[in-house]
Amino acid sequence: MKKITQFENQKVLVLGLARSGEAAARLLSQLGAIVTVNDSKPFDENPMAQSLLEEGIKVICGNHPLELLDENFALMVKNPGIRYDNPMVEKALDKGIPVITEVELAYLVSEAPIIGITGSNGKTTTTTMIADVLNAGGKHALLSGNIGFPASEVVKTATKDDTLVMELSSFQLMGVRAFHPRMAVITNLMPTHIDYHGSFENYVAAKWHIQDQMTADDYLILNANQDLAKTLAQKTQATVVFFSTKEKVDGAYLEHGFLCFKGEKVMEASHLGIPGSHNIENALATIAVAKLSGIENNVIVDTLSAFGGVKHRLQKLGSINGVLFYNDSKSTNILATQKALSGFDNSKVILIAGGLDRGNEFDDLVGDIKGLKHMVILGESAPRVKRAADKASVAYCDASDVKDAAIRAFELASEGDVVLLSPANASWDMYPNFEVRGDEFIAAFEGLKGAQHD
Repeated sequence: MKKITQFENQKVLVLGLARSGEAAARLLSQLGAIVTVNDSKPFDENPMAQSLLEEGIKVICGNHPLELLDENFALMVKNPGIRYDNPMVEKALDKGIPVITEVELAYLVSEAPIIGITGSNGKTTTTTMIADVLNAGGKHALLSGNIGFPASEVVKTATKDDTLVMELSSFQLMGVRAFHPRMAVITNLMPTHIDYHGSFENYVAAKWHIQDQMTADDYLILNANQDLAKTLAQKTQATVVFFSTKEKVDGAYLEHGFLCFKGEKVMEASHLGIPGSHNIENALATIAVAKLSGIENNVIVDTLSAFGGVKHRLQKLGSINGVLFYNDSKSTNILATQKALSGFDNSKVILIAGGLDRGNEFDDLVGDIKGLKHMVILGESAPRVKRAADKASVAYCDASDVKDAAIRAFELASEGDVVLLSPANASWDMYPNFEVRGDEFIAAFEGLKGAQHD
């Protein structure tokens, strides 16, 4: 970590805790700043705030008092989830107080070069793929950012011989100024988080901050399947490298079943460890980063062939008596389940679906579930999911929860089949979040596997 002095004896307000705020507060304190933390959660319910107070950091909990900003702060480090129309943020900006997110803070002290990954879909999978390939190639990559490892925590022990592979959200990128990755990937850009940004144009602008400081010596990897990316490519100083599943580009592309880079075949697409057309895009982006980083083809092939996915995101759990199990609990909407199904032969799939009833029908899913071997349906939305199954002429049965669904699906499966949890629904009718739902599916798989060996 660089020893910088710009925060020494400077008053800094950390607005909002969670893991990134806690990490930022500790880093700033270590850099000599006079830190105040302000979090909405009451102090007696806030173990993070209690821990920071024990370390001598001032904490104010329970609300966001506007008068706090009269204390002449030199900087605000904002939790990415707090919107810019929050009164505290608005007042800070009105007073001329710079507002950043903790990834900017991490960049300022980082000795390690940064590879930044953003986009609407596929960020976590692509980030993990890239880190795995770089590590297999001896580059010592460290995961950080939105993937669950706060950058301002990871950066403390990172050296110039490491590489920070950083997943970045639009919320985080709105708060960067000097941030300068040596490589950046934008996986794709779809209308999302419009409630936060106000428009798709604002959302794209937030994502585009990733390349603000990049130069011709840096590589910006863009998805040529999207016309928007081709337009944006004209507006950067970085050297653009495209990836595409639809055309041959000066970069990474799919051609005759092979994943290629600049005229060279790297690996067969069918050898990827996880299915789905979207994962071919993720792999192509990874191959672009890997080749530009000097990784050998055999390392790329071995790593991507063995890649089993990110937990709860089309995660390959393994097989029982020739029946493959995939955990895609993160699929909380129809589009995500459509993408998951695109990687399989429907005639061999038993799909587990259903969850929170948001009032929407599942007509958009009908074409994608046609030909399924069977469905196991659960949750509040079961009647609506069943209507879609009826329209698709797919047989189905009921399950009481995910464990029951996994057992029933396995009973229906034969060697060569796939049991796929891809609910197309949020989990909150039965589970606190999709992770708990996915963990129950993993436990059910392990239980079934163990029972076969008893």
